[in-house]
Amino acid sequence: MVSSTKMIGHPLDPLQPSEIEAAYDVLVTEHDLGKASLCIKVELDEPSKEAMQAYDDGGESPTRRARIVIRKSADRETISAIVDLDAESVVTLEHVDGQPSIAIEEFIECEETVKAHEEWQQAVKARGVENTDRAMVDPWSVGHEFIPESVDRSKRLAHGLTFLRPSEDVGDEGYAHPISGLHTFVDLDRMEVVEIVDYGPPDAENPIPPKGMAYREGEVDLRDDLAPYNVDQPDGPSWSVEGRKLEWQNWHMRVGWTQREGLVLHEIGYEDDGEVRSIIDRASCVEMSVPYGDQNINDRFKNAMDVGEYNIGRLAKSLTNGCDCLGHMHYWDAVMNTAEGEVNRLENAICLHEEDNGTLWERSDWRTQSDEVRRRRRLVVSFVAAVGNYDYIFNWYFYQDASMEVEVRLTGIDSVSAVGPDEDPEGYGELLAPQLNGPIHQHFFNFRLDMNVDDGPNSLYRVQNQQVPVGPGGLDPMGDADERTTNPGGQAFYADRTKLSSESQAKDLIDPLKGRYWQVVNPSAENSLGKSTGYRLLPGGNVEAAMQPGSSVLERSGFIKYHLWATPYRENERFPAGTFPNQHPGGAGLPAWTEADRNLEEEDLVLWYTLGVNHVTRPEDWPILPAQVYSFKLQPVNFFDESPAIDVPPQHAIDGQDVPGHGSCHVDAEDD
Repeated sequence: MVSSTKMIGHPLDPLQPSEIEAAYDVLVTEHDLGKASLCIKVELDEPSKEAMQAYDDGGESPTRRARIVIRKSADRETISAIVDLDAESVVTLEHVDGQPSIAIEEFIECEETVKAHEEWQQAVKARGVENTDRAMVDPWSVGHEFIPESVDRSKRLAHGLTFLRPSEDVGDEGYAHPISGLHTFVDLDRMEVVEIVDYGPPDAENPIPPKGMAYREGEVDLRDDLAPYNVDQPDGPSWSVEGRKLEWQNWHMRVGWTQREGLVLHEIGYEDDGEVRSIIDRASCVEMSVPYGDQNINDRFKNAMDVGEYNIGRLAKSLTNGCDCLGHMHYWDAVMNTAEGEVNRLENAICLHEEDNGTLWERSDWRTQSDEVRRRRRLVVSFVAAVGNYDYIFNWYFYQDASMEVEVRLTGIDSVSAVGPDEDPEGYGELLAPQLNGPIHQHFFNFRLDMNVDDGPNSLYRVQNQQVPVGPGGLDPMGDADERTTNPGGQAFYADRTKLSSESQAKDLIDPLKGRYWQVVNPSAENSLGKSTGYRLLPGGNVEAAMQPGSSVLERSGFIKYHLWATPYRENERFPAGTFPNQHPGGAGLPAWTEADRNLEEEDLVLWYTLGVNHVTRPEDWPILPAQVYSFKLQPVNFFDESPAIDVPPQHAIDGQDVPGHGSCHVDAEDD
């Protein structure tokens, strides 16, 4: 298929620059927001499923609407508004409880505010630093606990941590020199320091770790024995792109974006015999939680919720060919807004490319000395976010066997603190360099998968290995044995399928020892074998949350208690820790919704999968963490009558493909 690019309009397309400008203008024209107000986000108010169904059936396009979140700093109020772009009017405007996510502009101004404060300057100078301009201040979200009693928690707050750069001309090399013990609390509404807490350095004579960091090209002696590796696609890629519509190897989807979530994929389906069969209506990473486990007073408060507290989409970077991706690329820009309500366009925020990924399938017949081999190619849709010291790479892979993989790669710089020359964190952290502690922590990513297998409704099953008791009586030793229950040799086991009929039953943890996975089925659709069509979610590496019940982390990030949650679709249930998790005491989102224990049988199902990563740091993480890779998969089960990858051509049969050697991945006895 020849690559094409053509701009088209669609109800799920993100807002265009003109729409962002128009929406904000309508709001400020109808309502006086005040000069000190911050425009936190202007995003598409996505049409309802009913409106989209009517549109897909040939009806009119749903009304374009924008959702706007404003922080009225002067009044300490948060406003959520919806603007009808067609009617050029405000549909709703409400004052809401809660702190919206922190804007980049607030980060910048917060650092300037802290560095101008005399008490902070004196604390830095007391550690032997004469030029305080060399310092950098990272504003962390304050969470809910570990805020000084003297600070009013109802204020919009940030917790500033200080680091020392080698000079004023360099950037994140300052992470090698944490000024530990110094904590600055800032009122972001008034942009003023409200409290400085100085516990003092870990060692008065050696207050700052001595060793610097070097990782840039001109700072490191590079290897000189690496041969070129070029990815060449002379005829272009195999995809078709029209605006935000993407097609590749029978896959169909729409590529979206929000300032909060970053990459969003809509209407994921697979073409089968000319029909595009639905799989997922909407998919994205909807929340993160990064709790730290160190007891030390300088680290124990850390628990970043990078999606809800920081708007991870706004922290995305512009991607470049040859660095972030190789081969033939297609990019989509991300159109967002600034705190002043103006358009902020991030070029090349989303990258699309193809990758060779090893063997797709292979069969070698020893009797006839023949074999058939197919290479596996995958489509990659990705974005990268630089969240303070960490860089997160989100890859959505699509394969030729109709399976998907969702992958996160963690890289960047570990969050660090200083320790004394003779101090060893011993398990609560690890020494990365002299006097430099990398605290133990975890990363949790929650993915919301609005399932729609074969147009639904769907049901959910847990599938895992079930042993059979030894003996002729099998499961019922006192009863009559039959072919399903007898196990005289002790080797019998089977895949037990348990229907998860309610929200409480669906709360689940992985169990790799039993091969546990979860399967979404459509009871009303069958393949030729009479089996209900479905897709299964296969967990990969994961970890259980290590915090104690009742801790602030588990209260605020309740979604990390389980790896799987399932809910019936509700339009207003979008974020697993609630709409406004910043400074929220906890309990919102999935824990609150699932208390109703709603029915999950033959429903419009939403799966929420929590991918957990345990990070015990090591010197090999320093100065830049080699990418740590974690993922989960979605695979068809009874969705087809046979392998959907059986028709993938061998390399020699692809027009223009250069196959060295005998020129074929097909060999049989007659060819010999």
